[in-house]
Amino acid sequence: MTFLFDDAALTGVLGHMNGDHGDDNLLISRAFAADAGLTDAAISAATMTGFDGDQGVWKATLEDGSTAEIAVAWPGGPITERREVRREIVALYDEACARLGVEPRPHA
Repeated sequence: MTFLFDDAALTGVLGHMNGDHGDDNLLISRAFAADAGLTDAAISAATMTGFDGDQGVWKATLEDGSTAEIAVAWPGGPITERREVRREIVALYDEACARLGVEPRPHA
């Protein structure tokens, strides 16, 4: 059964990702677009819209103005604690960099 995070966790993580990591949202969305049946070049913007114990979810805005959902499973498998969300998003970021040939920045 998929673990569902409470509203406080959702609000905190989504606020942080969309407020401080907009470029990372775009990078992750472009890197995993093909897995969602999209071409990465068509994505002009992205926001993180949700997550649960199994995956993170981004809304990608395409160049034609339409939107598409990109859901990406956590690389480390299912999670149940808020602190694990950061670890999994960092892992997605690193994988996105590898897929797109981008040098990842150091993690604090």
